[in-house]
Amino acid sequence: MIDFEKMQGLVPAVVVDDQSGEVLMLGFMDEAALDRTRQLGYVTFYSRTRKELWTKGETSGNRLKVVSLTTDCDRDSVLARVEVQGEGVVCHLRRRSCFTEPISLNCTDTAATGDRL
Repeated sequence: MIDFEKMQGLVPAVVVDDQSGEVLMLGFMDEAALDRTRQLGYVTFYSRTRKELWTKGETSGNRLKVVSLTTDCDRDSVLARVEVQGEGVVCHLRRRSCFTEPISLNCTDTAATGDRL
């Protein structure tokens, strides 16, 4: 079902709040992490640095309860729609989302920057 071979056994897993649609984090799953996620009902990732599985929120209590799992048309990534449990923070910096660091654009195309004419 999921093509784990394209990225040497891993696929990106995007985590989105089911209610708001906010992107919360990006992690990686191997086949075992996806299997555990499906069995437990909580998002489990493969840690590329520690080389082991970890279920988000095991120590912090800020768990990600799976509402639904889908894959993209190429079957090489996973989208997890979740309910955030605990204090409502997902990022290790104690923020709701890991995606909070702005990156500036160096283009002048108003459509690309979102500027209104």
